[in-house]
Amino acid sequence: MMAERQITGKHVLIGFVAAFSVIISVNLVLAYSAVRTFPGLEVKNSYVASQEFDARKSAQEGLGWTVSADHAGGVLVLSITDDGGNPVKVDRLEATVGRATHVYEDQTPDFHYDGHAYVAPVALGNGNWNIRMKAWDRDGTLFQQRVVLHKE
Repeated sequence: MMAERQITGKHVLIGFVAAFSVIISVNLVLAYSAVRTFPGLEVKNSYVASQEFDARKSAQEGLGWTVSADHAGGVLVLSITDDGGNPVKVDRLEATVGRATHVYEDQTPDFHYDGHAYVAPVALGNGNWNIRMKAWDRDGTLFQQRVVLHKE
């Protein structure tokens, strides 16, 4: 007959260490991935930004602009319209196209106004894309928005 094996303290310790090693390893990998892909700070000083928020929001809403974005055939179209649905030509436009989760694929397209919208050739892969845009009105009012990109 075969001798019966018994679980000893050594076996329990090995099982305990192995289980917690897996848990800790997974947590470290996830933490490293989160820190590595963090795009950075939105503002340098959140207190100062909070003090100016209401004034900037009122000025931006006063413009009455609506922004939409589409991408088809390698061309990105950023439409800015006023309250009446008319196209708006801004004084200055800055935009960054990128993923919501990291900055590796960020692009700064060279937009030009075609009389109806801002157009730029941009090659984008599948998935979720956002446009972080800043546009200035002729009087210097800043309009900034994060626009979800609708791909066809």
